[in-house]
Amino acid sequence: MSTSRHPAHPLETPPDPARRIAILGSTGSIGASALKIVEAYPERFSVVSLAAGRNVDAAFAQCIRWKPVLVSMATEESAAELRSRLFQVGMDIPVLSGAEGTVQVATHPQANFVVSAIVGVAGLEATYEAVRAGKTVGLANKECLVAAGELITREARRQGKPLLPIDSEHNAVHQCMRGGRLDEVSAVWLTASGGPFLHTPKTEFDHITVEQALAHPTWKMGKRITIDSATLMNKGFEVIEACRLFNLPPDRVKVMVHPQSTIHSLVEFRDGSILAQLSVTDMRLPILYALTYPERLESELKFDLRSLKNLEFHPPDFDKFPCLRLAYEAAEVGGAKTIALNAADEVAVAAFLDGAIGFNDIFRTISRVLDETSPHSAESIREVLLMDAEARALAAEVIAVEKSPTASRVGIH
Repeated sequence: MSTSRHPAHPLETPPDPARRIAILGSTGSIGASALKIVEAYPERFSVVSLAAGRNVDAAFAQCIRWKPVLVSMATEESAAELRSRLFQVGMDIPVLSGAEGTVQVATHPQANFVVSAIVGVAGLEATYEAVRAGKTVGLANKECLVAAGELITREARRQGKPLLPIDSEHNAVHQCMRGGRLDEVSAVWLTASGGPFLHTPKTEFDHITVEQALAHPTWKMGKRITIDSATLMNKGFEVIEACRLFNLPPDRVKVMVHPQSTIHSLVEFRDGSILAQLSVTDMRLPILYALTYPERLESELKFDLRSLKNLEFHPPDFDKFPCLRLAYEAAEVGGAKTIALNAADEVAVAAFLDGAIGFNDIFRTISRVLDETSPHSAESIREVLLMDAEARALAAEVIAVEKSPTASRVGIH
């Protein structure tokens, strides 16, 4: 898209073609896929800095292979272990830790492209600071835009830098939107596989086990996002993300259940034309697209059109999957409501995975927290994090009260 057509939007300014990359979440699945892309195109990409989690073995291997100028670990304990191991092999790479270290990785002066792939709000501050530092950001962390999308997109517009989605659905929308102007778009359609319980009667939801909920029919993902896919909350987060990325109201971002997961998203234009994006279900493709935009490079990730034997589309069942309805309601209000939605979901999903609550209790917990959350817009990342902490505490209290009738009900009305 050319800047002259709609210059106010953060997706539209073509980034610098020379990619010097910082990866937030380098040892996760997206980070590993991003490094595979770098390896496949060494003449186009280089690694500057890496922010890992607690996996010292994986971080050490990445340091040996990529020789970054800066690394950060999630904790000081893991950072100290990595420093020791690097010292033993004669590598003098600075190793930082915590949120401050992640920010330094994201804002390193040599990096001009940041892959934001840390799960949850842990990468929020670093992502915002990367945008503020004028970096082009590839977003694989939907929680950043759910919790602080208003702040991040506003800063991206101010900087004149694009936010390039790596999530397959939003990446697909971005590709389809290159076929027309933003003011010509009547609706965005996000497709959902429907998860493992698409055909399970609602009457059986109270008996769903963790193992059943983790058996996603299409994608291999982390535990939280897999449970979110089972409740369709993940699709609700994607609705909020799409609203903020593409500057659309919630009623123009629609969800369609598409079990085959072949069409990743569609964009409907005001003349009735609909553009759809199809590709293999491999995260390397949206990462490659983001890293090379506005170019397209030759790749091995080809889609076999002969596989298009059956394509199904169904409207989502909001009664059966009420978490999706909660997301739309939060999207209408924004601010603290979307912050609380993400925070309460993370706490509730963790409790479900631990066996503390049932599958249906995930929705009940989030709904209760949203009822107790006043509509208020955060004016800074610090305020976002404070609201996030308050919502998490409230969610934990709701769970404790529901599971222990004699527990204190302070703050739960």
